Amino acid sequence: MGQDVDKERFSEADYLRFGERLTEQLAELRELLDRPGFGEGVTTVGAELELFLIDERGRPLPRNAEVLDKLGDKRLTVELGRYNVEANLTPLPLAGRPFTALATEMQELFKAVDGAVVDGGALPIGILPTLGTGDFTQAAISDEARYRAMGRGMRRLRLEPFTVRIDELELEVQDIILEAANTSWQVHLRTPAAAFARLYNGAQLAIGPVLAACGNSPLFLGRQLWEETRIALFEESSDDRDVGRRFRRDGRVTFGSDWVREGAIELFERYVRDYEPIIPALSDKGELPELRLHLGTIWQWNRPVYDPAAGGHLRIEFRALPAGPTCADMAANTAFLLGLTLALAERDLTGRPFGDAYQNFYRAAMRGLQAKLTWDGKEVLAADLVLSLLPEAKAALLRAGVDPADAADLDIIAQRVRLGRTGAVWQRETLAELGGDTEALVRRYHENALTGLPVHMWR
Repeated sequence: MGQDVDKERFSEADYLRFGERLTEQLAELRELLDRPGFGEGVTTVGAELELFLIDERGRPLPRNAEVLDKLGDKRLTVELGRYNVEANLTPLPLAGRPFTALATEMQELFKAVDGAVVDGGALPIGILPTLGTGDFTQAAISDEARYRAMGRGMRRLRLEPFTVRIDELELEVQDIILEAANTSWQVHLRTPAAAFARLYNGAQLAIGPVLAACGNSPLFLGRQLWEETRIALFEESSDDRDVGRRFRRDGRVTFGSDWVREGAIELFERYVRDYEPIIPALSDKGELPELRLHLGTIWQWNRPVYDPAAGGHLRIEFRALPAGPTCADMAANTAFLLGLTLALAERDLTGRPFGDAYQNFYRAAMRGLQAKLTWDGKEVLAADLVLSLLPEAKAALLRAGVDPADAADLDIIAQRVRLGRTGAVWQRETLAELGGDTEALVRRYHENALTGLPVHMWR
């Protein structure tokens, strides 16, 4: 939800008028998407990298505004928590060497932020192991009207505090700050409207085995939880369904519940029909401003995006991958995710049980490479499945015009899987070696991340 808003308090009349505009603008968007040639153009890739700021001990450092003022780079912005920053990378064509370019730019921005932190640094990691309950107060929320407005909007829907449950962990949640525990590597793929359904369904099936190979968030509040605890934490902490909304199967953060058949408009219509607005900010600026603001407050793990830039186009935003461990790892993760999505999009997946894709996603988040996933009707170990899918992903990248040298980034995935050495595995093993000292763990992780070596080569 990156759009700025100019106020944080809203009346019931604001909510009513906002809802009316959503209905009007949804009809306008349907007309746009039905226009011949809409959104056609070069297939491009973009990305957002979220980072933690840490002090010299490895604890979260709530100084994002000061660090960004020092750097003055428009590609950098604050995130929800004062200890989070976001880097927005330059979109570029998929054909050629996109993964090399992404890795180079994110390394530049990572090191710039790291160097701007006095007596500390920056860290690409799914969940910072040194976070404590004291880091989730209202004072930890960045001083932005949009975050205060989002917090008020969620409290309006929840009415009462929610209890977050992940395995043996239970937390009472009233505000949105717990979402700041999660940092991600979010990839965007520009998608022709006519091909959206196939590509989106391909992404839904691909994300399970990809996530199994990318886990980097096993530790939270002193507990070892899922390989990708971010998945459960974000879903639980952002759920807006009180007793009166249990009719809706999905929370605001969701995997989804079926294949897409009509195209992107099918998802956009559901977001307007089933989800109440949380920030009813009215605007006369830009194209479809209320609709785009509302769509930015529903966080499906693979999310459809309408962007009015360049005559208007669609993107798929892949939100499930964690930040880190290094820029080389994230570039390789992107190559695997996009390659497998493109490969699977060549088939009509709507005849497969959607439940397989759904269960694979959560099993991968829980168990990583040791998860049992269902593929083509058979249960298979995630590590074995990933290795079997890499050639298919590579072939699809080459067909899309990716340079063979960049498609070779998939070798990092292969080596990581063969060694069983994801970021999550490294964190657990290193924490045991360090006798449970999370601060020492973060400092060692930071040293390794700065080297740029992929995690399977870390000491």
